[in-house]
Amino acid sequence: MLAGLQESPRSTAGSRGSDHAYWRRLLPVLALLACVTRAPSFLHPLWNPDEGYLAVQARILANGGELYETVVDRKPPLVPWLYEAAFAVSGSGSLTSVRVLAVVAQLSTAVLLASLARRRWDDRAGRTAGVLYLLVSIGLNPEDAQAATFEVFVLPCTAAAMWCADRRRWGAAGAAVACAFLAKQTGGAVLVPVLWLLYRHGAPRTDLVRLAVGAALPVLCAALLTDPAGFLFWTVTGSGAYASFTGSELHVLGRGLANSAILTVACAGLIPPVVRVLRVARTGAVELWLWLASSAAAVLLGFHFFGHYYLQLIPPIALLATAALQILPGERLARAVLTSACCCTLFLGWGLFAPRPDLTHTQRLAAAVAQRTAPGDRVLVWGIHPEVYWLSDRTPASRFLTAGLLTNYSGGRNGPQVGEKYAVAGAWPAFRAEMAAHPPALVVDDSRDKPYAPRRVPSLRRLLAAGYEERGTVDGAVLYERQQG
Repeated sequence: MLAGLQESPRSTAGSRGSDHAYWRRLLPVLALLACVTRAPSFLHPLWNPDEGYLAVQARILANGGELYETVVDRKPPLVPWLYEAAFAVSGSGSLTSVRVLAVVAQLSTAVLLASLARRRWDDRAGRTAGVLYLLVSIGLNPEDAQAATFEVFVLPCTAAAMWCADRRRWGAAGAAVACAFLAKQTGGAVLVPVLWLLYRHGAPRTDLVRLAVGAALPVLCAALLTDPAGFLFWTVTGSGAYASFTGSELHVLGRGLANSAILTVACAGLIPPVVRVLRVARTGAVELWLWLASSAAAVLLGFHFFGHYYLQLIPPIALLATAALQILPGERLARAVLTSACCCTLFLGWGLFAPRPDLTHTQRLAAAVAQRTAPGDRVLVWGIHPEVYWLSDRTPASRFLTAGLLTNYSGGRNGPQVGEKYAVAGAWPAFRAEMAAHPPALVVDDSRDKPYAPRRVPSLRRLLAAGYEERGTVDGAVLYERQQG
């Protein structure tokens, strides 16, 4: 039984059949499944504020802006650059091109997992891994699973790192780890199972050097293409307050339990085979368990437990389930696929028919902003919905696209550790300088009495009192126009 869990690549071409014939049959199935599972993503202009943030960043960069200088975020540059490239090809008025890239990312992940499983076990295992992954890949709140954001583009990079390491291509494996990190910092967690594979294969020091160089060079190039000091600060050293959940423990843990429960439902077909095999065999496939454990650590890092964080767990879960199904009776495989397909249908329905009240509010607010300002005007949206800038086609008045960077609310906090003193270091002096140099024509207070409302932020309150008048409301958001003269 243990042999079924361990790597056992087939040595004869005949045992696998023709590679060309195998992929010619499997690729169309995986492509169709990727398109079907991602179909809801094309229904709405936006799924969550992260998409809005990326869209606004991409427009700023396309107009000559500089990452970590004229626009900032606590993320590496790869996904903003990807959005910028997609907009350069198809225009920035729609996220359709980015959504297509997300489909390609999920398909690529499925193909890499299928190739990994086929090399380790057999042809059937390859089909199983690819299909199970895609069926489970949307098993979260649609705002997390259908959005074309950071984790979706992390996944093919992590799968590629494992694929390369499995074939002892250490330089390429390091580059894939670097790409995962440059998509989102937590993507670098895949380095743990990659290092284990390096150790298990007894690779010489030269291979370790290849892995290290492959991982370091892309990161170094990204730092040099932006601003090295800014890159280091915004991606590594500048998120201390964000990574703490002191004072919001119950709020954050409740979110974590809810998202864990949702993913458990999505994995209802995968978990039972793994648990059943574990009763008999607790060894084998160490790198897969390390991949799952390091991905779980990435979910825990920062103590925020947003649903999209959990996407990193799905590839190793799919491979572990495939490993378990190799040594269980054939009917177990049919049951796992059927259960996963039923759960996938449930999540598809959720994505297709669930209402989007936040999107409706944002669209109304963007329409009001566009109506009250001219195309060249600068606007300040004090809230957590940067997509207002993108939908209204107005230029942000500040490099800080959400109030979260100035108050620490972006961590999903419910009150404690929110305020000016918890802002990113140096943010308020830079913000005040921006407001003095280019006062916004319109300020939108979209806090709606949240913990970062102007009454709790003295600097913003003084700004509004000194030069702005209230001119109306939109769904609870207050509009302030700059006084003339």
